[in-house]
Amino acid sequence: MIHEVTGDILLSNAQTIAHGIAAADHFDVGLALSLRERWPAMAKDFRHWCHTTHPKAGALWLWSGADRKRIACLLTQDAAPNEHARPGAAQLPHVHHALRELARTVIDEHIQSLALPKLATGVGGLAWDKVYPLIQEHLGPLSIPVYVYTTFKANERAVEG
Repeated sequence: MIHEVTGDILLSNAQTIAHGIAAADHFDVGLALSLRERWPAMAKDFRHWCHTTHPKAGALWLWSGADRKRIACLLTQDAAPNEHARPGAAQLPHVHHALRELARTVIDEHIQSLALPKLATGVGGLAWDKVYPLIQEHLGPLSIPVYVYTTFKANERAVEG
């Protein structure tokens, strides 16, 4: 079941936080930066995974931290053309494929709860009214709580559940 909440996703009690990113991203803006600051090993492991597997947009990478928090990196953007360039904007087909992968991963990995931001609408540049129906399509049927952080409020814990 999908629940729209207000607060700071980094304070979520959800087992897994999902966010959009590009392959080989530097985690230097937006939520990605906040995730890198909180879990620096995650960003390092993600970059290593990208360099060894060369993933395509629409894929998903799941990381587990020592604190049992899991981060699902959804590749909603094409990779930057080179190390010094910025990634491209998010694309709806990539979001669609990544959310489908996320739904499969929730089932396969027995994820009990999930939090995600207004996916691909910040740095990714997509319109929320185009992305939200995809979230509803892929994550709505899941039998777990899915918390969509529609309004960010720093250092404020959302009312989940």
